[in-house]
Amino acid sequence: MSKTLDLGCGPQPKNPFNADELYGIDVLENLEANIRCADLVVEPIPFEDNFFDYVTAHDFIEHVPRLVYAPDRRNSFIELMNEVYRVLKVGGMFLSLTPAYPNGVAFRDPTHVNIITEETFPLYFDNVNRWAATYGFKGAFSMRIQEWRGPHLLTVMQKVPLES
Repeated sequence: MSKTLDLGCGPQPKNPFNADELYGIDVLENLEANIRCADLVVEPIPFEDNFFDYVTAHDFIEHVPRLVYAPDRRNSFIELMNEVYRVLKVGGMFLSLTPAYPNGVAFRDPTHVNIITEETFPLYFDNVNRWAATYGFKGAFSMRIQEWRGPHLLTVMQKVPLES
């Protein structure tokens, strides 16, 4: 039985991998049973380690600030990527679909606080460069797909074991 988690799902989680079990997280309350309420800017993903085969984020990553003071300095985006890595099984897939630079839609919405580029995931969160390790990233992903879908950047990465 495959399981997927959709971050920032609203009332209806998406299931692009056609998983058998569907879960979601949103800041809204009073949601269905498989949707949990959490603010992923300051809270962990409320599921156990290695629980999901897939994690998706449709129009969500751009709303997670790179840096917050709550009350101490935190790298929220790095912490979120650590959480995605933690809840994915080895071999599990992470899919992000987000408006990205240089498209104006990435900047238009005043709640877009994390501008993603074509280099963000392959340089900072991959298993080759891992530049985000400097900021506390504890995982590694193999890049599977990265392509433009209009003003959105679709990125699919696969969790790989972190080499010692």
